[in-house]
Amino acid sequence: MVSQFGSLGYTIRGKTADLTVVQKTIIDTLHKEGKPQIFIAKEAGCSQSAVSKHITRKLIVSKKCERKRCTTNQENCSLMRIVKQNRFKNLSELHKEWTEAGVKESRANTHKRVKEFGYSCRIPLVKPLLNHRQRQVCLTWAKEMKNWTVAQCSKVLFSDESKFCISFGNQGPRVWRKGGEAHSPSCLKSSVKFPQSVMIWGAMSSAGIGPLCFLKTKVTAPIYQEILEHFMLPSADQLFEDADFIFQQDLAPAHTAKSTRSWLNDHGIGVLDWPANSPDLNPIENLWGIVKRKMRNKRPKKCRWAEGHCQRNLGFHTTSAVPQTDHLHATLN
Repeated sequence: MVSQFGSLGYTIRGKTADLTVVQKTIIDTLHKEGKPQIFIAKEAGCSQSAVSKHITRKLIVSKKCERKRCTTNQENCSLMRIVKQNRFKNLSELHKEWTEAGVKESRANTHKRVKEFGYSCRIPLVKPLLNHRQRQVCLTWAKEMKNWTVAQCSKVLFSDESKFCISFGNQGPRVWRKGGEAHSPSCLKSSVKFPQSVMIWGAMSSAGIGPLCFLKTKVTAPIYQEILEHFMLPSADQLFEDADFIFQQDLAPAHTAKSTRSWLNDHGIGVLDWPANSPDLNPIENLWGIVKRKMRNKRPKKCRWAEGHCQRNLGFHTTSAVPQTDHLHATLN
């Protein structure tokens, strides 16, 4: 009968013979399976004493590598409770509170234990503050919408305003750098006292995006109705042609004003029911995020929106009045 590893084609006997990598792998595999040493020696093509020495040597090495932990399970559990009580404490605060509880450990070991628990220090996400009622409304809305088909979702025209800060930097609190690069221009986060910013209204659907509206004033109900007239309706004509659509907007005061509701009713536009404080439900937020991430690597030239290029004195202008050097429309395309 041919053994499983009999294709090796050689047999090593004697004390001085060294085991090959293949033989060691065979011995380790069969030993884990609980095979007797005689069977392992036959399969590996070596002596039983060589198998015994190899197994014994691995056990001794593994025992030497096992270091006695300097903290007990009770002390580790106390550290985990400290971390769970307040996730926003830094490592120094965690170490101080742990040592005050009677544990004599170094800061490095505190960091090691926290990492062993599966925790990593990360920049926290920012989410709207919702009360219990608002959470329930969002949950109910999501359950009602989860059964929508692709065809139903394709009829929705999503809209939103977003503020873009046109200043150098805006890259977050961390940077990868080497020693001595602290003052390197590529590692600096620049700051200005009065950063330029622009508010932009946009709309999108499954068919694409509509024209952008660059705002220079606060969005009031009359201004918002002008945006709907000169930007939302053309976007709907461009994306849906003559098909019916549902308009989505959040619950900003200008959106829910009585005059705005009357304008939408007069134009026969159906509005999607929308819960309060729920920007994460709007897919256009992903598009804004893509644009802002790409703008971080840009150093835009002087913005022409600040030079008074507006139409009809309404405090906004179209993307056709803003060249590609402003980076926004170029990024969207």
